[in-house]
Amino acid sequence: MKIAGSVALVTGANRGIGRALAAGLLERGAAKVYAAARTPSSVDLPGVEVVPLDITDPAQVAAAAELAQDVTILVNNAGISTGTALLTSPEADIRREMEVNLFGSLGVTRAFAPALVRNGGGAIVNVLSALSWYAYPGNGAYAVSKAAEWGMNNALRLELFEQGTQVTGVHLAMADTDMMADFKHLGLMPTSQVAALTLDGVEAGSMEVVVDDITAWVKASLAKDPAEFYTPEFAKGQFSA
Repeated sequence: MKIAGSVALVTGANRGIGRALAAGLLERGAAKVYAAARTPSSVDLPGVEVVPLDITDPAQVAAAAELAQDVTILVNNAGISTGTALLTSPEADIRREMEVNLFGSLGVTRAFAPALVRNGGGAIVNVLSALSWYAYPGNGAYAVSKAAEWGMNNALRLELFEQGTQVTGVHLAMADTDMMADFKHLGLMPTSQVAALTLDGVEAGSMEVVVDDITAWVKASLAKDPAEFYTPEFAKGQFSA
């Protein structure tokens, strides 16, 4: 997938990784970048076309798909993390994470898939997480939603194969975003670097982009006995790679 000359839509493009991806697409020569956000006035990136979009609102999703019929790259970046546990938090909060991270991204994909095939196939990028592959104390709902989104990513790759749509999943642990504001002391990866690695993967035709060493370590642990990962220390939130 060549980015130069492409037309992209990025959800959650008002800040963090979404903003960095929109900026990176412009820098690499995208002909047009739609920057979608729930609050359009929060988008401050010059050169983009702002689109109001709450990915959990079917009417707004349909309107965005009607507006951006020329899209060749769809980036599902919008998501939430509320620090919701599975047993002690309100069920409504758990459902909210699933509605945004899984069903919201799926709804956007379903809406834009016809445009992608009309425009030659194109590409879909799903911004996932290292938490697609493990759970961390206090983030049970987010881990479940991202694991489900990873499953969605893999299934969509098969369903979109015949129409020639490339599907790339992006996994990362800790980037310098508002969501990770309490962890700046750990030396978070700049969002511009996350965007660069992601777009490199898109242009290389990669099915998966593993952004950092922690995420690579988590992925490698899946082939081992879970007891090596889920130690008593880890269950108490004492994480070390």
